Amino acid sequence: MEKIVIIPTYNERENIVLIVHAVFNLQQGYHVLVIDDGSPDGTAEVVKQLMVQFPNQLFLEERKGKLGLGTAYIHGFKWCLERNYQFIFEMDADFSHDPNDLERLYHACKLEGADLAVGSRYIKGGKTENWPLDRQLYSRGGALYTKLLTWMPVQDPTAGFVCYKREVLEAINFDMISFVGYAFQIEMKFAAWKLGFKIKEVPITFRDRKVGVSKMNKGIIKEGVLGVISIQWQSLFKDYHRRLKSGN
Repeated sequence: MEKIVIIPTYNERENIVLIVHAVFNLQQGYHVLVIDDGSPDGTAEVVKQLMVQFPNQLFLEERKGKLGLGTAYIHGFKWCLERNYQFIFEMDADFSHDPNDLERLYHACKLEGADLAVGSRYIKGGKTENWPLDRQLYSRGGALYTKLLTWMPVQDPTAGFVCYKREVLEAINFDMISFVGYAFQIEMKFAAWKLGFKIKEVPITFRDRKVGVSKMNKGIIKEGVLGVISIQWQSLFKDYHRRLKSGN
């Protein structure tokens, strides 16, 4: 068991069948773990039907209520670590992340020395498609703001298309990861960087979802703005690095 893709869902029944098939059609040995937060549209039931078609490849964890992206991923990380997966991916259900790019992230970690590979919109070769102007401004502005405040050498710190080596996730004390939305992605990369892991950005094309409703809202953006300040503030304390390590 080497590679697994975590896909968090909330009201994604229109996308989940297509994205699961797209991953398995790569025929590259990926498993998929769906973390569903009690979707009212029956996403979990759709996944259960798919599990019959893909036994021992597709897995489902159901949670009661919309508990947030960050806690969904941490739930998934712990599940995957317990089952000894070596490369653990984050990916959205809505095809904003192209499943065909999974192998490029995997190769960055497996063959090119990265501990954490980030599908990046904001390095050479990366781009966005079909995004409204306000989304572009929020995203690019957020990336620049984060770099200026944290000094982290990542051009796309809010990116949610990521491959982790298991060693990275084993090293991080998840109790120190406090954000659940926009800032969660920043906080995880910041933690990995502070612990000395190598981050490599891989250029991708990020496409706006065609089906379903975006989860972005003002609350998530506010969390990102305030969260970056909080993350950097905590890092200035002498015991931050000690508390960041798993088991401390």
